[in-house]
Amino acid sequence: MMLHDNGRLRFLRRATDPSRRRFRRGVYLLPSLFTIGNMFCGYACVVYTMRGEYETAAPFIGFAFVLDMLDGRIARLTGSESDFGIQFDSLADVISFGLAPAILAFSWGLAPLGRLGWAAAFLFVTSGALRLARFNIQTGGSGDKRYFVGMPIPSAAAVLASTVFVYPAGLTAYREALLALPLVIVPALLMVSTIRFRSFKTINLQTRRPYTVLLVVAAGLVLVAAEPRWVLVALSYSYLASAFVGMAATRFKHRSASLEPAAGPAAEHPADRDSAAG
Repeated sequence: MMLHDNGRLRFLRRATDPSRRRFRRGVYLLPSLFTIGNMFCGYACVVYTMRGEYETAAPFIGFAFVLDMLDGRIARLTGSESDFGIQFDSLADVISFGLAPAILAFSWGLAPLGRLGWAAAFLFVTSGALRLARFNIQTGGSGDKRYFVGMPIPSAAAVLASTVFVYPAGLTAYREALLALPLVIVPALLMVSTIRFRSFKTINLQTRRPYTVLLVVAAGLVLVAAEPRWVLVALSYSYLASAFVGMAATRFKHRSASLEPAAGPAAEHPADRDSAAG
């Protein structure tokens, strides 16, 4: 007798019946370890924030940023990308770049605002979750791979973390705390916007590069080691501003291109026509 499949004899099964999916057991260990490390850094940031040690808590967002870049890069280089890895990475990002920086920003500077501070921090968490959900459904689409639509959540978290790292004393007065509102709200709105941000995932690390590239990387590492606070905050805010600079440059190019055909060839002076006729 033929085996049953979902309560129906196999030879009586209709062609339109959905086939049973077989899920692969196990996960790719190497990129998942980096994702776990990313999630641990977010958890450590929350723990140190609860202790009031903002100077220690803020760098964990940076460590999570590095681990988040490595897990995706390693997964692509080793061919170990999977749907599980994508979803696991997004869940870790919600903790490390959504919840952890929001709690850090609230405890550091939004707490004197009361409910307004609660709302601003929650707006950041919600925007980060929406940004990740939108990114997941757009992955594999036909869009321009050189750009992100909306600010990536790790970059938005880096703006908050680098600012706290520069000034770990915190904001205690109500008027001072008002300065923290745009620090949280602006990156939150940029995450759910349609403004394009440059993506560096398309950079091919396997191609040959000039030796000067290594010198530039070495100089960058020296700067980070010498003045980590100011270099990191300059990098995070420069990336935030780069989208607006690129948008302004694109509009200027389009405007220049639209004006050039309208000008047309220069009108011929009547005296020139008379001299040509003579």
